[in-house]
Amino acid sequence: MAVILCLETSTTNCSVAIAVDGKIIALQEDNNSQYSHAEKLHLFIDEVLAKSGTLKSSLQAIAVSKGPGSYTGLRIGVSAAKGLCFAIDVPLISIPTLEALAHQADVEDGLIIPMLDARRLEVYSVVFSSENVQIRETKAEVLDENSYYNYLKTNKVCFIGDGVEKFKALCKHENAIFMDGKLPSAKQMGALAEINFNNSDFEDVAYFEPFYLKDFIAG
Repeated sequence: MAVILCLETSTTNCSVAIAVDGKIIALQEDNNSQYSHAEKLHLFIDEVLAKSGTLKSSLQAIAVSKGPGSYTGLRIGVSAAKGLCFAIDVPLISIPTLEALAHQADVEDGLIIPMLDARRLEVYSVVFSSENVQIRETKAEVLDENSYYNYLKTNKVCFIGDGVEKFKALCKHENAIFMDGKLPSAKQMGALAEINFNNSDFEDVAYFEPFYLKDFIAG
């Protein structure tokens, strides 16, 4: 039974959870549309530890959302995760951000396409089956009215994430389902982190870097 601290900082949602045996027992998160992770992340870590009655020394792994997403947000989350791994000598687990986001979409059939805003008309997206099996790699792609047509023409497709608003304005296909207002959360990381823990699927703490997908461009 693994006790894992989960950190999600890839978007404006600063989210922290404690998972025991894959189940979330404490969650603290805040999405105020501002990147306040530097101020809130460590406070939220202390709060979920206190709320769950968990000592830092009892943690058996740290799981962090690996990206893609905000460069600054990902750096803050990964830096915090690495620091904790070194401090208490536990392994680091990375969870693909879009995979965790896809688990918020509960659909019986068809496809799930989680998408995160990547500026202008670009999004980060990946394609999963309704059973959360990945069937297309993660890409950064520019949206237009024909995006994902090959999937939409034969399947119901659930689009989820903060990139949905952009695509909703372009896509009028009858097979498109849009889940608005959803952001990656540590709440979906627990079960995925438990699988990695049981498989000893760990990252090299010293050399692990977030999955940025695109080169950084200063605003």
